[in-house]
Amino acid sequence: MEHLNRYMNQVVSTLQILPQQPLDAIAKTLWEIYRRDGTIFVCGNGGSAATASHFACDLAKWTIHPRARRVRALALTDNIPIMTAWSNDQSYASVFVEQMISHYRPGDMIVAISGSGNSPNILEAVDWANQVGAITVGITGFDGGRLYQIAQVPMRVENYCMPQVEDAHSMICHALAVNLGQQIEESLSELTVEASAPQLVLLERMVGGHD
Repeated sequence: MEHLNRYMNQVVSTLQILPQQPLDAIAKTLWEIYRRDGTIFVCGNGGSAATASHFACDLAKWTIHPRARRVRALALTDNIPIMTAWSNDQSYASVFVEQMISHYRPGDMIVAISGSGNSPNILEAVDWANQVGAITVGITGFDGGRLYQIAQVPMRVENYCMPQVEDAHSMICHALAVNLGQQIEESLSELTVEASAPQLVLLERMVGGHD
């Protein structure tokens, strides 16, 4: 029990000292991307890959409102066949950037999650995204690594224990997704709903517009 309590207390302490300014900056960036109907790409390795997939899921699901355009969110960690294809045919360092090259549109952003901040495939994707004018967010831990240096909107969790860094990253992503959903709900009068006629019919049925 002593080890459990120590771990929990260390996570709480880490969350208490999270820097507010970069968190606010990421939230503002997510909102701006949503307002211009951009896509939010997310990537990571290992535990951070799970966090990336989870974050993309929450961005797409937790933010839904029947009278608002949905959030475009895509985890570059979810297509296992394409990841193994690029790893086998080229290199593992290319698994994220090659997907970005296929899907990127001007005005999109990438959220790169890396505890160390030094994963080659993360850095390659962020480097490419910077070159084409995408917005790049880096969520890191430890000393921040190179990701903290090259991301346009960096955030570092001040902790050197990987599991605790990943815990904090998960909390950050949950907070950002919930915040974006609340922003969408509170700004419905300002948002332009862009939906085709079939989509509008479906939405009306979902909210009880038709029997």
